[in-house]
Amino acid sequence: MRTRVTDMFGIEFPIFAFSHCRDVVAAVSRAGGMGVLGALYFTPEELEMELKWIDDHVDGRPYGVDVVMPASYAGADLGVDSAEDLVGRLAGMIPEGHRKFVDELLEAHGVPPLSADSDAGRVLLGWTDATARPQVEVALRHPIALLANALGPPPADVVEMAHAKGVKVAALASTPRHAVKQVEVGVDVVVAQGTEAGGHTGEISTMVLIPQVVDAVDVPVLAAGGIGDGRQMAAGLALGAEGVWTGSIWLTVEEADTPEMARQRILEATSRDTVRSRSWTGKPARLLKNEWTDAWESAESPGTLPMPLQFMLVSDALRRIGRSDAAELATFPAGQIIGTMNQVKPARDVVFGMVEQYVEAMERLDRLTGD
Repeated sequence: MRTRVTDMFGIEFPIFAFSHCRDVVAAVSRAGGMGVLGALYFTPEELEMELKWIDDHVDGRPYGVDVVMPASYAGADLGVDSAEDLVGRLAGMIPEGHRKFVDELLEAHGVPPLSADSDAGRVLLGWTDATARPQVEVALRHPIALLANALGPPPADVVEMAHAKGVKVAALASTPRHAVKQVEVGVDVVVAQGTEAGGHTGEISTMVLIPQVVDAVDVPVLAAGGIGDGRQMAAGLALGAEGVWTGSIWLTVEEADTPEMARQRILEATSRDTVRSRSWTGKPARLLKNEWTDAWESAESPGTLPMPLQFMLVSDALRRIGRSDAAELATFPAGQIIGTMNQVKPARDVVFGMVEQYVEAMERLDRLTGD
C-alpha cells in the first residue's frame, strides 16, 4: 500500500487514527499507521505530559496532533489576546435564559452538582485562536510529523510555523470550496470528511464528497466519514483518496479510555442512533442521539448558541452528566460507523483487520476485471 501519504510520513499503511487517548495514538503508530492525538481537551501543561508519554511509547514511529482553530467564532472580533480575558468577555455573552434551561434539564434528570474540589470551569479549552495557539506551541516542541486543524483552514502563520519545523499540515474539509481554501494557505494534506463522520461534519456524503475534493486540489486527500473497515478504505482509494482518516472506530478498542457507560452504548448502537446537532459546540456535529440532543430540538429549547458560547454554556453540565447515573443524557461525538462496532479489540488488530479486508476487496475486484 504505497501512496503519496505513506511516502510523505514513512508509514506502512495509509491509516490515520484520530483519538483523544494517547494509548490509542501510540498503538496505531506502532502498528504501521499514524495516530493523531486530539489536543482540544488538554491544557498546555497536560498536552506536554501527553506528548512526552507518546514520545516515549511510539517506538520512534511518526504521529500527529490535531487542534481546533475555527475560521469564525463568536468573539473573534473582540481583539482579545489573553485567553483569560477572552473567557470573561465571552461568559458575559451567554443569556441567562440558556443557563436556566440547562439547569432545569439537569434537575429534571436528577443530575447532582459537581463537588467543590472538581475541575469545573474548563469552559473554553481550544475552541478559539487564542486558546489553541498555546497547544500548537507545545505540539511543535515535540517530534510530531503532522499538525491537523479540525475546523477549516488553519491560520497561515501557523502553517508557516509548522513547515519551519519540518511538520506537515492537514485540515478537514466538508466541501470542495473548503478544500481549495485550505490549499491556498499551504496545507499539505486535505481530509475530505463526509457527513457520516462523528464530531463536526458537513452535509455531503463521503461517497459524493471525496471525488469532488480530489478533483479540486492537487495535494493528497484522505477519505473520512463512516470509514471503519478495509472495504471502505478500498472504496476511498478507488475514488482518488490516498489514505483514510478514522475516528469513531477507536472509541471501543482495548486501549481507549472511553468511559464504560459510553463504550457499552456505542457497542449496542445502530447507525441510526446518531444525529447532527449544535447542542455540543454550537456548530453541527454528529453525536450519539439521546435525550440531551432531543431536548435542544424541543419546543422548550431556547436554541443553541454560536461557537464557543454553546460549549462554555454546557461544559460543566456535560461533566456533571458524566459523573452521574443519567445515561440518557450522556452524549459524545460518534459517527455512523458505530452500527458495525460491536466488539472490543486491540488497536493493532483493528489496523491489521482493515489491511486484510482491503487486500481481500482488491483481490475481488481483480477477479471481476481479470481475463
